[in-house]
Amino acid sequence: QVQLVESGGGLVQAGGSLRLSCATSGRAFMSYNLGWFRQAPGKEREFVAAFTWGGSSTYYADSVKGRFTISRDNAKNTVYLQMNSLKPEDTAVYYCAIQTSLTSARIKLNQAYNYWGQGTQVTVSS
Repeated sequence: QVQLVESGGGLVQAGGSLRLSCATSGRAFMSYNLGWFRQAPGKEREFVAAFTWGGSSTYYADSVKGRFTISRDNAKNTVYLQMNSLKPEDTAVYYCAIQTSLTSARIKLNQAYNYWGQGTQVTVSS
């Protein structure tokens, strides 16, 4: 019904860059929220970045602000996470998720998201 497919992960050295993609299908998401989350070994899944697809506001975790940028390509129903100045602590499985909400009140809460992709591994070596 709803599909989210992440891609673009891989191995990169500290200071390098990667761009993750999340292709969406099965529903029109123009009025919903989309978030990127990550989960490192032994840690809880944490918020990374998000936006309200129908708006212009973006949200970032303090740990990635100034280094990561979330963007969209409406024609392709695809969202991106540009990751610059990568650090070893950015190593994690990265997930994109859709929240069927009309507001941003819970945009940073993974429990509030309805649909998840399979994740893509990002490994940053030092």
